[in-house]
Order: sequence, then C-alpha cells, then structure tokens
Amino acid sequence: MRLALIASLVSPIREPQCGGAQAFLSDLAAGLAQRGHEVDVFAASGSEIEGVRCVDVGVEASTLQEYLYHAGTTPPVDNSVFEAAYARVFGAVGERSYDVVHSHAFDAPAIRLAVEVDAPVIHTMHLPPEASVVHALRDASQAFNPPLIAMVSRAQAQAWRELVNIDLVLPVGIPTARIPWSATPGSGVVFAGRFSPEKGAAEAIAVARRAGLSINLYGDAYDGAYAEQEVNSAGGRPGVTVHPAVPRPALWGAIAGAAAVLCPVGWDEPFGLVAAEAQACATPVVAFRRGGLEDVILDGVTGFLVAPGDIAAAAATLGRIDDIERTACRRHAEAHLDIESVLDAHERVYQGLLRREAAAARG
Repeated sequence: MRLALIASLVSPIREPQCGGAQAFLSDLAAGLAQRGHEVDVFAASGSEIEGVRCVDVGVEASTLQEYLYHAGTTPPVDNSVFEAAYARVFGAVGERSYDVVHSHAFDAPAIRLAVEVDAPVIHTMHLPPEASVVHALRDASQAFNPPLIAMVSRAQAQAWRELVNIDLVLPVGIPTARIPWSATPGSGVVFAGRFSPEKGAAEAIAVARRAGLSINLYGDAYDGAYAEQEVNSAGGRPGVTVHPAVPRPALWGAIAGAAAVLCPVGWDEPFGLVAAEAQACATPVVAFRRGGLEDVILDGVTGFLVAPGDIAAAAATLGRIDDIERTACRRHAEAHLDIESVLDAHERVYQGLLRREAAAARG
C-alpha cells in the first residue's frame, strides 16, 4: 500500500523525541515500511526516520511554538500561521497518489484541511478532548469524504465519545524486541517525559523524596517556567538528578537499571508510552490512576496505580515494589503492548478502507 502519515508540525520526528506521539509515529512508519508498504511521513523540517522517506515541505517547528499543546489552556485565536503550515503539507500530499492518508497531527487545522484529500483519511487523536479539535472533527464528519476517527486507548475513547463519534481504538505499541530488560531489580526511580505540569515531574520528585529514593529525571523544558521552578530548581538536591532528553535506546538502558518508573500524571493520559516502555524493560511502574494508564498497567502485577494526586500512597507503593515480578512486566509488554500486533491492526484497518473504496467505485 501507498501510505501517507501526517505528523504534528510543532516538533520534528527525530531522536530525542518530543513526546510519545512522535516516538510512536516513528515506530509505526518504520514498521509499516519494513512490511513492504510505501510510506511517506509529512513532518516538520529536520525529521528523520530510518528506512522511511520524510517529506520536507519547508515547515520549521521553531516558528510554531506558540501552538504547542498545554493542558488546560486556550490555543491562540489566530491560527493563520498554523493553517498555512498545514496547507503546505496537504498541498504536497495532494501532489501524490496514496491509498490511505493517516494523520497523527492532532491539530484543528490539519483536521479541517484533510477533508480535501481524495484518499481515505484516518485521524488518530493523541490528546484529551480540546474544544477547537472537537469542532473540527464534527465539521469533518459532515464532509463528502468523512474521516475515520481513532483513539489510542479505551479510556481516551470514552472521554471523546461524549463529544464526537469515535470509529475505533488503535492502540499505541512499543518495539519490545529492541528494548533491553533486566530481571534483576535496579536502584532508584526514573521519570521520563516533557517537563510540563500534565506529565508530573514535580510530583515524581515529591514521591521519590518521600520514599527516600534517588530519582533521575529525563526530559526537556516543554514549559519553560515550570521546568525552571519545579524541576531544574530541584536538581542538585540530595538524590535528585535532572538530565536532558536522551534518545530512546539510552533512556531504555536507564529505565532497565531502575527499581521503578514514576508516572504521576496531572491529566488524563491518552495512552502512556513511557509506562509501556518501562514494562518492556521489566521495570514496574507507579502511576496515578488516570486515563490510558489503567489500560497499560496491571495494578499489582506490573506496577501500582494510586488515586490521582496521592503522593503519600505512591511513595508507600515504592516500599512494596519488590513484590512485583519483573519478568511479569516484560511478559505483559510482549503479549499486550508490542508494536507487531499494533501494525497488524493498522493493516487491517487500511485494507478495510481499500475494500470500502473499491466497493463504492463499483457502485
């Protein structure tokens, strides 16, 4: 199949990735290409995916930073720059012939412009509901060529289903075969993710300090003020070490050498890629019970889920982390979170769309 994958333009698709959506899109594109499909990824300038053609239409992510998603905030009223950037992408898509266009650009302008594409379109949402995106999806559903709307977890779909029609859940997957793991418990805990309130870096520090454990934090200053006040200011305290974001192979090594990974999120996590990767590393996860993390983590088997915001409860579970069998974490990742089954699911959806198109053509 000839496939066009559309990325959000606010960051390039390259290591170290800006977030889980970017990392997954990279793995999805590479996996589909390895299966013999012709894959083009339309993304911001500087994007790189091994074995995949990244189409550069001259959009610099640095010019779109005001459109970065921040949970609980209102996006800019003036979308003209954002729309112009996506117009360049979809103009380039229209110059080629594709069997399916699969957009992971969870931005309203991308949804509105995709209705002009001749090929079947799928939109995979990687965020909780946001008003401008909801309106764009409602409008797109009334178009001559309405898209399929996919969510990445059962919990995320439930939240969106109250606002728009959802066609299916297409979960995220991780390349477990590439991820090193250790059955031997490591030391200390790890937090990995962008330094912004919804990811919970400050809460991770509080949990680790309350439990008396050292913590290594890996991420970049997605929210500059938050990163400085809540994260960087804590670096250098006893047991707290702050690192910049690192390529995933290096991060996996750090996670495999930890006793646990912390995901004390401050939002309804759509999926929870770091939690999935941690289990592939055979490292248990302690997380707040929010969003897709309930789908990813088996409470009491591959980690512990506690009430949102309960620092004391999260710290207490770290005292029982040795009760988690690390090989059970790895087995769960291999059986339920691996990207190969996710690739199977995507291929089935794409093939179903092609059959539908062929039937419509026959009239």
